[in-house]
Amino acid sequence: MAQVWSRVRAFFPERKPPHRTVAFTIAVTTLAAKMAKADGVALPVEAQAFERMFGIPAHEATNIRRLYDLATKDVAGYDAYARKIARLLHEEPHLLRSVLECLFYIAAADGVLHPDEDAFLQDVAHIFEIPQPEFLSIRCGFVLDPDCPYTVMGVEAEASDDELKARHRALVREHHPDRLAASGIPAEFRAAADRRLAAINAAYDMIRQQRASEMRVREESAT
Repeated sequence: MAQVWSRVRAFFPERKPPHRTVAFTIAVTTLAAKMAKADGVALPVEAQAFERMFGIPAHEATNIRRLYDLATKDVAGYDAYARKIARLLHEEPHLLRSVLECLFYIAAADGVLHPDEDAFLQDVAHIFEIPQPEFLSIRCGFVLDPDCPYTVMGVEAEASDDELKARHRALVREHHPDRLAASGIPAEFRAAADRRLAAINAAYDMIRQQRASEMRVREESAT
């Protein structure tokens, strides 16, 4: 493993910001690989999703893949890498959320979120100090659950239409590509953010349709 890391360092000279450092590259590669292994089998489709998410350049791919493959041998020590990422990005919580979104993207690449992957990601969110409601909101962007549109939106089912509309506008602004770029979210992280925004819009539409249907039922019952 140490020899692989030394080769990776040759391709990633140390520089700021933190998410461009060798330390981050090693930690996020290893954490993603161990997450893929959490269900017992690290699949090629998950490795391909990792490379898409983190934009691995072709000339660096061989060494990164070797590191990834070595890390998929077991899940041991994953928490240490999660803590390393948390320390590197402690002043950039929006990037920690983006890393978690990318991990969900990888986990869901095979079409199934295994319970062990789910538990793994929940523990990573805890290490990242991402609150449980926000974790659930991110999770619902990658896991189909007909009962979670309000969780995706981060509001209670009792929220008024005006509150729901205001929340939707705030989330759309938060995930707008221009705002993500201005806040320093790397371009390679934005595919997962785009997927979450799509889930937010879908959840908002689902709630509006549910409420419109319920209103029609009430009106028909009153006549």
